[in-house]
Order: sequence, then structure tokens, then C-alpha cells
Amino acid sequence: MTIRPFLVTALTAALVLAGCDNDYDVPTPPVAVVPPAPEPIVPPSVTTMADGTLEARIRRTSYGVPHIEADSLQEIAFGSGYAQAEDHLCILADGFVKANSERSKFFGPHRSIDFNTGDVLAEDNQNIISDFGYKALGVRASAEVLLDTMPERSVAMMSGFTEGYNLYLSELETNQTPNLPCAGQAWVEPIEPVDLLTYLFSIALLPGSANFLDLIFFANPGDGDEYLPQPAATAAIDELSKPQQQLLAQIHDKARSRAGKITTPELNPIDLGSNGWGIGSELSANGKGIVLGNPHFPHTGQLRFWQSHLTIPGELDVMGGSLVGTPGIINIGFNQNLAWTHTFSTAEHFIMYNLALKEGDRLTYLYDGAELPIESELVSIDVNVGGGVVVPFEKTIYRTAKGVMVEAPPTLAPFAWDDSQAFFIQDANEENVDVLEHWLAMNLATNIDQFQQAFRDFDGVIFNNTMYADDQGNAFYIDDSTVPHISDYAQTALRVSPDLITIKEQAGFTIFPYEPLFAFDDAVPYDSAPKLVRQDFVQNSNNSYWVTNPAEPIEDVSPLYGKRRSEQTLRTRLGLTLLTDSSGDDGLFDPAEVEAALFSNRAYLGELVLPELLTQCEAQGSTGVDIGNGTVVDLTNACAALGQWNGAQNKDSIGGALLREFAHRFDTGSHLTQPFVSTMPVTTPAGLVDDGSALVILAQAAQSLTNAGFGLDAPLGSMQFIEKSLPDGSASGAKIAISGSNNREGGFNVFSYSLDSRDDTLLPQHAYTAVTDPVSGEPLRSQLSTEGYHVRYGSSWMMVVGFGDNGPTARGLLTYSQSNNFQSPHWNDQTQYYSDNNNLRPLLFTEDEIAAATSSDKVIRPAE
Repeated sequence: MTIRPFLVTALTAALVLAGCDNDYDVPTPPVAVVPPAPEPIVPPSVTTMADGTLEARIRRTSYGVPHIEADSLQEIAFGSGYAQAEDHLCILADGFVKANSERSKFFGPHRSIDFNTGDVLAEDNQNIISDFGYKALGVRASAEVLLDTMPERSVAMMSGFTEGYNLYLSELETNQTPNLPCAGQAWVEPIEPVDLLTYLFSIALLPGSANFLDLIFFANPGDGDEYLPQPAATAAIDELSKPQQQLLAQIHDKARSRAGKITTPELNPIDLGSNGWGIGSELSANGKGIVLGNPHFPHTGQLRFWQSHLTIPGELDVMGGSLVGTPGIINIGFNQNLAWTHTFSTAEHFIMYNLALKEGDRLTYLYDGAELPIESELVSIDVNVGGGVVVPFEKTIYRTAKGVMVEAPPTLAPFAWDDSQAFFIQDANEENVDVLEHWLAMNLATNIDQFQQAFRDFDGVIFNNTMYADDQGNAFYIDDSTVPHISDYAQTALRVSPDLITIKEQAGFTIFPYEPLFAFDDAVPYDSAPKLVRQDFVQNSNNSYWVTNPAEPIEDVSPLYGKRRSEQTLRTRLGLTLLTDSSGDDGLFDPAEVEAALFSNRAYLGELVLPELLTQCEAQGSTGVDIGNGTVVDLTNACAALGQWNGAQNKDSIGGALLREFAHRFDTGSHLTQPFVSTMPVTTPAGLVDDGSALVILAQAAQSLTNAGFGLDAPLGSMQFIEKSLPDGSASGAKIAISGSNNREGGFNVFSYSLDSRDDTLLPQHAYTAVTDPVSGEPLRSQLSTEGYHVRYGSSWMMVVGFGDNGPTARGLLTYSQSNNFQSPHWNDQTQYYSDNNNLRPLLFTEDEIAAATSSDKVIRPAE
């Protein structure tokens, strides 16, 4: 991303926004009237620590789902740590290595490495940048300081999980029959609670400052190579072999090369996202709530979901999906009385601040008339240079009291650290100690009052919107993700200042001058967060809070939560359409109809423009269309294929791939005639242009498929598939065709196809050759490969939960299956189920259901 030079320095911004010599005004907001706080709701109690020796019972049922029963939170987490290690040891171990800044120690300087053979796949310095980055973010240092101050329940869960994880490791060592590729390797070590807390702190920073590791690595007050790490004085460089010395020399060369390619991160790309519904009594056939959960997450890596059922008799009974590494709580799920889900919020979780520096001193900044230091710290990491040799490297990192310094090379204006200015990031999720407590309170809640109290008491829902429904027919939405609590003045300035607005649009995030009017100390409190209680529905598909329900738009909240009165994505428009046209003849939903809507695999773009596009096709006939490079394409076959499209992106859908390629060239701003109208957010923009441009992009789409050897009338299932990688990174060969749509075409149950940067593991993944665009010669935006659409990301843990007189009735699916162990029978079983059925499976919640389907039953205790 290229950003024009920074327009507002710390000093002049404050003057301009205060109204000095400017041609726009920042109105002084009225003094807010704070309502009296409601009486606190007493949360349910739960046994925290084990009474004596840890013990947990783990029963696995169909598809490998563990049902963990114990007498305390500590023991539930004990069982969870053991069972997660059974399914995901390698992912967990790599997560602990990454958070502890030890990737270079075990794997060398480069991320792209085959950890079985040691072969370097790409020389990218990624491990060094990651290790120094997490050192700069202070996740380990914070965990060491804060562990002893954590609430007792959090300590219990972390200690229990640690014991369970370590028990599984010890059993692998004793059995001497490891069935995992990472078992027995040096980087798979026993952990302590501080390692788990370090990992949780690192996950909390993923939507914010962890996106800026390159800019953190580059940050330095000098103008030369001072940012480069250097071997520590104790390193015996002369004793290294010539290849080892060459590897060290390459670190600097690769760092300089990489510095010239640094870009600002895309924090919420359009391919990412989730869907969530909470349906209330007025839209439910039986007057009780229904929840649809459909998070779209990576199919690999540390943001992978894992299903479990957790029970403390008489105290806790909750089931659902959790991110791997979550110790003994459910992130998206249900209990006897209520259910909830999450989607990725549009809110901002950090602010980048522009410092005004003291003249002649790049390590002193000015704040409210005071001179304050930019602090420096010499930190070190170990770098494996091969042959069992580890070389310590040192680097100075820089922070203010509020956050880590960032800098970009001159090629990426405006983030320079020069004689007058510098930049740092303050992340609202830094040292977020509420993560476990917040979700535990949701797990334990039995009604809407207790559920809402969880959000009053804690700020641990890091980056999520929340949708909820219960057995009383309440539907509730809140975006209480952790958002900087800026002043009313700063909020107003962010809405009306042309400079601040322009800079935010260019950077993709807020940049403020660092002055008291723009500073923050804590997160937005519950009372100021966008929220809505309805009896018909609440929903979110990754647009902002604004049209959670179009009948009651949410308006007056901090602009850091996202846009209001703005165009909605095609996926949001389809979701809102499904809520109006997919219920039964009575106009009310039952859980089966909600599930059918999820798996309808409709594509809103097709519904929006296909009739007009086919009319233009008919008028064009066999007259060729120039696609822009001198190639003329006859659209006869393409139009015939689109004419056969069945209205869904299913395995048997003819023309589905052609619609997808068309969608990736389609722009609502230039290819629709009716503009967006804020009072009609579901139906506008609309109207396909009739200037020939739509036929041009259709011809380009057709030529892309033809050049790659795919038939225009090929069913989508012959091209769209899930295929996992073997431990060595090679293709498993098990291509499983699946139904499903894509964000660009306005799908709901969506998938995407790149090795996303959020798959931040070292576990190698195979990839196929990208198909190139016939005009630009660049890889297609659809990420089509020579083998087709290789699914990497999308619908993951899916569930539909309804309530009856006897409690919940739930169905769900983990599209990529429960285990990441390629030797497990549960490596691909749910994936195959999805391919064969295109629906959910029953979730076994009652004791009778569990007992009837138990495939294994184990009681675990610590090793003696």
C-alpha cells in the first residue's frame, strides 16, 4: 500500500482540530449523562480447584468428539489439555514456540522450512522477525509478571491444561510409539502455566499489533542498518563452518531486501469473516431462540477450531467449538438454556500514534508539555545455524510507556522515524487478562441477564461480535470486542477532520497525534458498546454493528467500531435476505429451516445481476468481445453455461466457476447503475450496467478458465475441493469435493483458497500452481490453481442450536474434522461427511446420547 506523506504532525493536528486557522469546525459534544449502574447479577458458582489428585474422564463419541467430565475447572482443563494434545500436539507445540520467541532457536532464521528434513523452502527471515517481534510486544515478559495476579479460576484452568498436555507428552515418550510427526522432537517440550499465558497473550494481539511485526523489526532512530540484529559478543563466529557463516551473512541481506517490500497489513480482508444469527421468539416457530454459528476461519494453523463437551455435574454443562490452545472453555457453543456465536468485528483494537520529537533528540518525545523518553532494551534470541549450533543474536527494541515503536522504510510513507516525528502502536488487547474469565462467564450463564453481566464484568472477547439466543426467546447482539476508549473529542475529530479521515482511509486504521485529547487508557465499557436486544433477530456477517437488524439501526457509538450508513457486502445482503425468504410457509423459522438456509449455497451476485447479464448475452450473440489484450472471445458457450446455473454453488452447479471468476472482476461501484441508499441497505446498489463492460469481464472470466483447461460447463464439484497436506508438506492425494460459495459472489457458506497469513504455523502445506489472468499475467484474484479451487479457509465450526421444552437440540459440523493427526480416523471423516451430505450432524449432548455412541472411555490422572 502506498500512502501519501503524513499530513498532520502531533503539534499542528491538535491546533487544527481545536479550530485554529482551519476552515472546518469540531463541535464540542454535549456532556454525556451516565445512567446509574444496574444492580450486578450474581454469576453462577463453580468449583475451581481439584480436591486432591487431578482426575478427568474423557469419553469420545462419533467423529472423535471428546466429552470431558470432572469435578472442577482445573480438572476440566486437565482433560482438555490432554485431549487437545491427542488431536493437535504439533500445532500446540509450535504455538508455544512462536509465542516464546524460539522459532529461530529450533528452525533457523526462515519460516518456510521443512521441519522433518531441515530443507529451507524460502529465505524470508520470518522466524527472526517473529521472534524479535514477540519479544518487542512483551508477551512472555507480561506473562511472567502477571501470572501470579491472575484470577483463581484462570490460574486453575491454565495449570490444569498444562498438566494434561504434559501428561500426554510423557505417555508418548513412555509408549515409544509416537503417531505424530513432531513427537520426540526437541521443540516439543513440556510446558508451564506461564507458557500457556504467553500463548494466550500472543493470540490476543493477532487483530492488532501482531500484524506489524515487520514495522516493529525495522523501527530504529538511526537512518542506516542499525535495525539489523547482530551476533552477541559471546558468539564464536570464527569457529563456525563456512555454510554456517554464509547463513548468518544472508540474514542481513534478506532483511535489507525485505525492508524494501514492507507494506501495511490488510487487517480484515474481504475473504475473511463469519456469519452469526440469533433468532428470537417473534421469528421462531416455537417461540424459543435459535442460534446459527458459522465462523469462517483457517483450516490449518493456530486459529483452528476444536470441538468438545465439558461437564462439571450440577455446575457446568457446555458444548461447542474452541480455538486450539483454549484451556477448558467453549468459545462458540451452547448450554442447557442458551447459545451464542461470534463473528470478526469491524472495530479497531489499537491506535497508531504520531509522536512529536524533541528537536535534536530522536529518543525524546513531547506530550502535554512534558518531555518523555522512548525506552530502549537490548533483547536476544537464539538462531539455529545448522549442525546443532545455536548463535545468540541481539537487537535493540524501542517502546514508549504505552506501546511498541514502529517504522517503515522511506518507500512506505508516512511512517518515518526522523528528526521530527516517530510512531508507536497502543494495543487495547495488550495484557488482556480477561480472556478466560469472560468466556467462562458466558459458559456458566443460564439467562440473558447473566450473559450480559459477563460483558459488564470482563473485556476478554478480543475481536468479536456476539450473537445470542435463549430458551426464553431473547435475541441479543453486542460488539464488546476490546476497543480503545477514546474521548468524545477524539471521536468527533475522527468523524469530521478531513486529514484524519483521509489518513485512516489510506492506512486502513486510525492514526492520531499523541496528545491528551487523543490518548486512551482502557477499553470501551459495556454501556458504550453497540448492542441490541430483539425478539425477531440479530445478525452479523462482518459488516459493522449498524444494520444488526435493519428495523432498528444502531447509530451513536464510537467510530472505532466501524462504519455506519455504508454499503453492505453482498454476503451481508444475502444473510439479511435469507432471514426474510427462507423460513417456512408460516414465516417462522425452525432449526431445520435455519440449517437449510445455511446450506442453500446461494450466491447473491447471481441473483442480483444474472437475468440482466443473460439478456446482454443474448443481444451479443456470437459477436466477439475484446478482453483488453487483443484477444477476442466468443461468449456463446459462456452464456450457455451461465444459463444452466442452478442458483447455488453446489457440487453439481454448472457455471459456478464461471460465475466466481466473473465475481472477482465485478465491482459494485462501476458495474451497478443504482447507487447505495442508506435507507435501503439490503437492496442497493443494484442494476447491471449496459455499457458492455459486464460482457468484457465475463469474457475475461471465461478465457481464464479456458486457458487453464477447465470446461465452462464443468460442475463446481469437479474444481472445488479440500485436500490436506501430509506431515512432510506433500499432497495427501485425498481431494474431497465440496459445495460452498465465495465472498465475492455474495455467498453465505463461504470458502477461500490461499495459504493465508493467519495460518501462522511452521507445519508445511502443499500448494498448486496458480492460474494467471489472461490480461494482467498475474495470479487470478480468485486464487484458482491448476488443480482447481483448493480450499484453505472458510466455514469451520458450524452449528445450529434450537431450544425446546427439554433443552437444546443441536446440530453441528467441523468441516476440516477433529484431528490434525493424519493417522487418526478423525483426520478427514467430518470433511467427507460434509461432501456427502451438505448439512450438519447431530451433536450428542445428553447422557443417553453420549452413552449410546461412546467409542472410547478413559480416566486420566497425573503420572506418578
